[in-house]
Amino acid sequence: MKSQELPPSYRAVLAIPSMGRILLGMVVSRVAASMLGVALVLFTLGRFHSPELAGLVTFVSVTPGLLIAPIVGALLDRHGRARLIIIDQAMAFGSLVLVAILSLTNQLTPALLLLITGLTGLTHPLSNVGLRTLFPLMVPRRLWERVNAIDSNGYVVATLIGPPAAGVLVQTLGGPEALLIIASLYAAAAVVIIGVKDPPGSTSSDGRLLVNAWQGLRYTLQNRTLLGLGVGLAVLNLGGGILSIVLPVLLLDNLHLGGAVVGGVWAVMGVTGGIGALAAGRWRIAGLERTILTLGMAGYAFTAVFVLVSPTLAVIILTVALQGVINGPMDVALFTLRQRRTDPAWLGRAFAVSMSLNFLGYPIGAALGGQLVAISAGFAIAVSIVITAFSALLTWLLVPRHAPTFDSAA
Repeated sequence: MKSQELPPSYRAVLAIPSMGRILLGMVVSRVAASMLGVALVLFTLGRFHSPELAGLVTFVSVTPGLLIAPIVGALLDRHGRARLIIIDQAMAFGSLVLVAILSLTNQLTPALLLLITGLTGLTHPLSNVGLRTLFPLMVPRRLWERVNAIDSNGYVVATLIGPPAAGVLVQTLGGPEALLIIASLYAAAAVVIIGVKDPPGSTSSDGRLLVNAWQGLRYTLQNRTLLGLGVGLAVLNLGGGILSIVLPVLLLDNLHLGGAVVGGVWAVMGVTGGIGALAAGRWRIAGLERTILTLGMAGYAFTAVFVLVSPTLAVIILTVALQGVINGPMDVALFTLRQRRTDPAWLGRAFAVSMSLNFLGYPIGAALGGQLVAISAGFAIAVSIVITAFSALLTWLLVPRHAPTFDSAA
């Protein structure tokens, strides 16, 4: 193809057929997801005035999908990615409309909120893993760093736009109205993806869903790189999940600022993260991924100490800005290492399990953060710092320096 004849560049990635639509759908979907993460916390705090419930809502909105990750991966390998991504967007749309209607009619209870968000969480990995596994199938190996930087910047753009927008919408229009607007974005993302065809690729699926799911779980756990990344990133996200509850509580309750400020703080991380990811996308980092990840995790722990020492708005902004710079290269290193060391025939199942292991700590950390911040915000931050530092040690010890790669498969 002509796009394969171009030298490595971001333009060469965009020249790949259907890539523009996929990236547009990805960005819209991730903006909605980043808005939802902030909006759900602010909505729950505003309606029920309970940090503990806010942490539980975050927990149940993510955990169910992580637990069924092997089945999600088997579905992606059997039935393709585009149609399943659309199903997830439709589920998100319907659940948010339902929560908003129940809230506006004063029929929403904590139990109903937990039930609806939990059911929606079941399908979330269809989009997250589906989009992520499209890239190594569509893009030649020499462009992986470029497309991974674009992938990372999809989250950056989402972080830049989503949290501030969610904070402003909740503060000015109200929680239910904000949820309805987010629902419309999920609908738009689904429309963009309609008609996208999955690229041809090899698979080891034999049609038996549960057997395929078990095989994907076994492959991932036997792959030392994927297992090491799963453990290290899970522990890192455990610390991050705690901060996802602590920082809004600090800004809203301790500093008496509004929801718009909460969103603005996360947007700062988006700006600096974009700079870091775009720079890292130009590097040839093969062989350096493990080092970049370990140093980045240690950097996360170090910068969080600033907030523990001085929990002011200026210090919080400085901390998230530095963590954004760190996060960009970490994302590119993580995505590239996982692609290089995963057999293409197992992409759907292996990535589903691996990504779920990586993120498993976040909802647990959010639930834990809601409990810890009720005791003391400083204590919660200190726990997060210790956990994050430990993740760096685990990653260095568990991810092998050398392992078989599949660089030529794409």
